[in-house]
Amino acid sequence: NWTSSQMKSRVKRTRQASVTSESKLLFVIRIGGENDMHPKTRKIMYALKLRKIFSGVFVKANKGLMGILQKVEPYVTYGYPNVKSVNDLIYKKGVVKIDKQRISLTDNNIVEQELGQHNIICIEDIVNEIASVGSHFKEVTNFLCPFKLNNPEKALHGKKKRFVDGGDSGNRDDSINELLSRVN
Repeated sequence: NWTSSQMKSRVKRTRQASVTSESKLLFVIRIGGENDMHPKTRKIMYALKLRKIFSGVFVKANKGLMGILQKVEPYVTYGYPNVKSVNDLIYKKGVVKIDKQRISLTDNNIVEQELGQHNIICIEDIVNEIASVGSHFKEVTNFLCPFKLNNPEKALHGKKKRFVDGGDSGNRDDSINELLSRVN
């Protein structure tokens, strides 16, 4: 049960929110429900497009974002996905929204119509743009809907504990790839 003072102390805590130089790409998965969620936390989750449990999004890692993720850390897990994970996610679970319709990402024509002006004409271009955090990363991630992931059977041990302490929430660096292979 998060009170306002706990929320403030969580924000004040200055654990290093550094971005590793090796990767600018983060994949964030929501693992916590809305019970006892502080309204500010809920607002951040909605801003990240993480409205449902086991939904995931690609984001660009920077200092500001790392600070935001620390505020919602008990409810999310995140890490640096490799190209294979990005590829598998987009090809298996990629969904886009066109005219308020959710369409699974199978047709390169859809990609060309929506992102052609950014020189992104096929699903492979989307994978490359996201994996390399290219100049049109924002347009591509806005085009994609949040990924609906499978509930990982027994993959999550203790949601409330931080990953580094043997739980699930927080930064898992490269271990995110192992979790992604389970939930995809």
